[in-house]
Amino acid sequence: MINLLEKHAKSFYWASFFLSKNKFKKCSSLYNFCRTLDDIADENNELKNKKENFLRFKNDFINKNFTKPIIKEMWFLIESENISKQVVIDLFDGIETDLEEKVQINSKKELLVYTYRVAGTVGLMMSKILKVNNKEALKGAIDLGIAMQLTNIARDVCEDKARNRQYIRHDFSSIQKIIKESQVFYEKSFLSISSIPLRSRFSVIVARRVYKKIGDNILKQKNTDNYNKAGKIYVPVFEKIIQTFLSVVDFTKLLFVKNLNYDNHINHNILKEEINLNERI
Repeated sequence: MINLLEKHAKSFYWASFFLSKNKFKKCSSLYNFCRTLDDIADENNELKNKKENFLRFKNDFINKNFTKPIIKEMWFLIESENISKQVVIDLFDGIETDLEEKVQINSKKELLVYTYRVAGTVGLMMSKILKVNNKEALKGAIDLGIAMQLTNIARDVCEDKARNRQYIRHDFSSIQKIIKESQVFYEKSFLSISSIPLRSRFSVIVARRVYKKIGDNILKQKNTDNYNKAGKIYVPVFEKIIQTFLSVVDFTKLLFVKNLNYDNHINHNILKEEINLNERI
């Protein structure tokens, strides 16, 4: 099977080098599933066909159609890593949000619910694979997923506009605002990483730093014109190397964390108006 992680997710693939072979394989299986689902929504196809493909894939998942390796591997993860099926359904619900002629998010609550569904779920499932058991830390894993999705939204405004999707307005002040919001979630997620077993911890630290750097590079554009001309903003290899070295400092800091006191309650209380996180964790 093609490793979609290597093909599409350069930042995550870079960080994955610090995982054991077994953990890397499981994380790749999760990414393959999520990417396949995401591609259904983003493919250049008629909306009717995309909805049909989505429902077919969802039904295959629910009915455990193990003739499809991606679905078989996903169910293996659910059962072996104690992942709630509802978390995967949340992911489907998030992708389905994008299967409309026009997508427009109008409030912070809508944005938080959407980013939880399409990315917070992935952070939660990834943490289960990495053997995180602390419930407070799992909330932080959701935050890291949300932070990364907010970064994606800030990076992909032009691409989303072409698809008639508006998660934020197409102006640089809105882009700056969403990056600032993502930084809150990156910050809140940091101490939670201390609950990841040592063998896998560094990989997440690197992924967090590298992905956060995308937001920093977006801010360097300074205005809408430069942003529009920049195209897909990413982190060059030399910057990834720098962030990897800086991750050693983060790794050392986390060795001294004794008590984990999760404190992003304001945002999670907004989420809880629609999503019962305790059931998912």
